[in-house]
Amino acid sequence: MTAVTRNDYVVRAIRPADWERVKQLRLDALRDPVAHLAFLETYENAASKPDAFWQDRAVGSGAGSTAAHQFVAEAPDGTWGGSVTVLIEEPGTRDWAGNPVERRQGHAVGVYVRPEHRGNGLIEELFAAGLAWAWQRDAERVRLFVHEDNARAQSVYRRIGFAPSGLVLPFAKDETANELEFVLARPSWTADG
Repeated sequence: MTAVTRNDYVVRAIRPADWERVKQLRLDALRDPVAHLAFLETYENAASKPDAFWQDRAVGSGAGSTAAHQFVAEAPDGTWGGSVTVLIEEPGTRDWAGNPVERRQGHAVGVYVRPEHRGNGLIEELFAAGLAWAWQRDAERVRLFVHEDNARAQSVYRRIGFAPSGLVLPFAKDETANELEFVLARPSWTADG
């Protein structure tokens, strides 16, 4: 799936050969000032992973994968402005927190837009690609978790159409804080393709 945004970015699924760029974008995301609220992983943990981890990640969430897709927005100069990954969760399984999954759904993770690429609609374009991919896989909804103190992210997710479901979980890195589940139901117009 390829889409050209109104800003001349190309939004596409990563490819196995992109593994070094996948690694660099993730490390950059983990250096963001709000990374402690936005990601469960630390920079130190991610930086210590061997190249084989990143190569496997690029294969497992790249073009051709049916379980996950990482979408990137490539600027006209070739730099990656941001990324969103959508995982498909199957009913009868358990999610990352050990809770039962009751429906086929997408789970958006690893959402990041570089500061110099923010404020131009890029996040909406990344989500449009991720959501379209989830709907094509018959997901009933797409969900994500956002830290209760990450107001900027919550605002963006609401603008895209996500809303709090009411599910609140302890934040894995600090159980005195919470993560809120936001969901977006599959639009009825996607039922016919």
